[in-house]
This record gives sequence, structure tokens and C-alpha cells, in this order.
Amino acid sequence: MGDLGAGVVHYIAFRTSTNEQQERWRRELAPRVRDVRPVINRMYFRSICFREPGGVLFEIATDPPRFAIDEAADHLGEKLMLPPWLEESRTTLEQRLPRLTRSGAQVAR
Repeated sequence: MGDLGAGVVHYIAFRTSTNEQQERWRRELAPRVRDVRPVINRMYFRSICFREPGGVLFEIATDPPRFAIDEAADHLGEKLMLPPWLEESRTTLEQRLPRLTRSGAQVAR
């Protein structure tokens, strides 16, 4: 396995359209791939991860429930939305993230 840096692949993500399809992928991979992780609920999507023999991390993430579960779809991106487990880090994250603009207007945090 290489060291992280320029030219090294660390992570590859794939998408799947349903939770059921993701479960099928997990069942197919489990006997073939070492250390397929359990499904993780990441609030905006569900995720399974595993590594290939060279160490590259693969993720298969679901489309649902998507990002409009905690804000209206027509207001996506207007403020920083965080899953509950990151709320305690909000102040630090807001300080570190660059302020973004949309169509020339500043976006509130």
C-alpha cells in the first residue's frame, strides 16, 4: 500500500439507488472481500465500506434519503447543515470552512 499523497487513490465511492440494492451488494461482497463493514446510517445516505487488497477504500452509498431531509429542497446550501453527531463541532467547522457565495450573494452559515 502506498503512502497518501499526490497520485495515490485513497477512496472510491459508488452509489446505489435503494437500500435493498445496497443490502444485495453487501451479501455478495461479504464472502469475497475481507472486512466488509456493516451498514452505517450517515443521515443523508447509508454506507457500506470495504478495502481492496491494495488498501484502497471502497464505499457503496445509497441515494436515499438524500439531503432534503432537514431543509427544504429549494433552500439547499443556504446554510451549513450538519448531522447530529457533528453539531458539537459546529463552531470549529464554521471557522475552518471557507465562506461560500451563490450567484454573487453571500451564503449564511
